[in-house]
Amino acid sequence: MSNLYTELKNEWSKHAPNLALCSSLLDGFKLELVRSNFGTIQTASSSKQKDQLIKSREMLEIAVEHSITIKDYAAFERYMAQLNTYYYDYDKYLESSRHMHKFMGLNLLYMLATNRIADFHIELERLPLALLLHDSFIRPVLALENYYMEGRYNKILQAKKSMPSEIYSNFMDILVNTAREEIASCMEKSYLKIAPKQAAQRLGLRPGSKELLELATKRQWCLDAEGNYDYAGLHTRPMEKVPAKDIATHNLTYVQELEKIV
Repeated sequence: MSNLYTELKNEWSKHAPNLALCSSLLDGFKLELVRSNFGTIQTASSSKQKDQLIKSREMLEIAVEHSITIKDYAAFERYMAQLNTYYYDYDKYLESSRHMHKFMGLNLLYMLATNRIADFHIELERLPLALLLHDSFIRPVLALENYYMEGRYNKILQAKKSMPSEIYSNFMDILVNTAREEIASCMEKSYLKIAPKQAAQRLGLRPGSKELLELATKRQWCLDAEGNYDYAGLHTRPMEKVPAKDIATHNLTYVQELEKIV
């Protein structure tokens, strides 16, 4: 474990770490966790046991950041669940990690970005009130949740630039995309047509940008003769034709059922 810890920590501390090497080292680390009966609470009375737990916790923190970097969000969930064991179950034996609040906020942001609102609030229940009100990693995520629930999506777009850590950016991208989809949906219902420049401004995008064109294509926004996005076609629904015979048959069946009840 000590050799794995040293090698992984040295590699990850580089400006441009070798992600493939880190993946290989983390695979070895997972095997070591299995051998050490991960999840079984031990007294950790000796300094050697405490040192082992601290190193495992630090490697899991690296694993969480590595999974985000390579956008393996299933791995992120697994590593975060294991890391929470050290934060919540081993807290009696270890001093708190100096990065703990950063990863707690990161986990909350992931739940919000993936629209897992129930899990988000369950996780909040585990945190003390003082942490929710004053911590620089937790408080911004709570503000994002308020913006999202209140429909203040423009605030989410602006908040991307003020996150407390660079590692939050990937999940913020997911949340921003979700917010843009909601803004686009509101625009379709509020306007019959809108100029591309105004649409870009409301979406927090540059006029003519690749992101705007991709969104317009995805949502089937068509330009009219004047160069505006025309939403009128999105508001019309094809009329459904139901044969009169079918209506009569259903009505007669309904009457028969009523007679049985009476």
